[in-house]
Amino acid sequence: MQPIYEESYFLSAGETNAEQELSLPVLTTKIIDIATAHANSLGIGNPSMKEMKAGWVLSRLTIEMETYPKVNETYVLSTWIESFNRHFSERAFKISSPSGKVYGYARSVWMIIHTEDHTSVGLSHISLPEGMVSGDRPPIPTQAKHRTIVEPDFTGELPRGSIKSTSPMFDYRFKYCDLDSYRHVNTVRYVTLLLNRFTLEEHDTTYIRRLELSFMHEAKYGMETQLLRSDAEEGMLSSFLLRERPSGGPLFFARVERKTRN
Repeated sequence: MQPIYEESYFLSAGETNAEQELSLPVLTTKIIDIATAHANSLGIGNPSMKEMKAGWVLSRLTIEMETYPKVNETYVLSTWIESFNRHFSERAFKISSPSGKVYGYARSVWMIIHTEDHTSVGLSHISLPEGMVSGDRPPIPTQAKHRTIVEPDFTGELPRGSIKSTSPMFDYRFKYCDLDSYRHVNTVRYVTLLLNRFTLEEHDTTYIRRLELSFMHEAKYGMETQLLRSDAEEGMLSSFLLRERPSGGPLFFARVERKTRN
């Protein structure tokens, strides 16, 4: 058992984006995988909760990158438990080169749900080995407050704390390949949904410096959804709201900050 768990990966062409660097969907997958591996090594992973029909799920994820590993390079992903209480656990990550160059960091919030009715179970039944909670916070800001987004044709005074959509609404129906083993939508599919709202030219000239995801309710197979997007005036910060149709209930809030490529 160790408080910091790390693995090295060789970045093959099949795991890169169109700019020949580590893609965000792959990085998100690796983050979930290494968190799972570390939890299993500590005896608090999903296999240890199988009898009580419970498992870990992501509640929030923040990824902040200054640069990305390139194709045919090796990178190191490290993770540790930042905090732990009876409601949720915070877990941190560092993405670096074998020589120690830091590409970026990530922070996540996890909770445990019942795998049949998907209600929160809490963490009071979990016992961590001594010394396994480091308390170290990665040097990136916490998530900003996510603001409700209203339709682009909304008229009148905006509701308090809300912003107006600057793009046409995008409709999407979740399908089989969007699901994970819990039979709800996989986190990686949400990331893909967001990235596909930017053009190839935008990806070629800018990169995703920071991604924030905050899940409100789970999305399931066949659910009809609507994605609203609001770009800040400078155009490099985009806020998103995914909501269910026709109820309008929020599923997740997201923020994507881009930076011009060198």
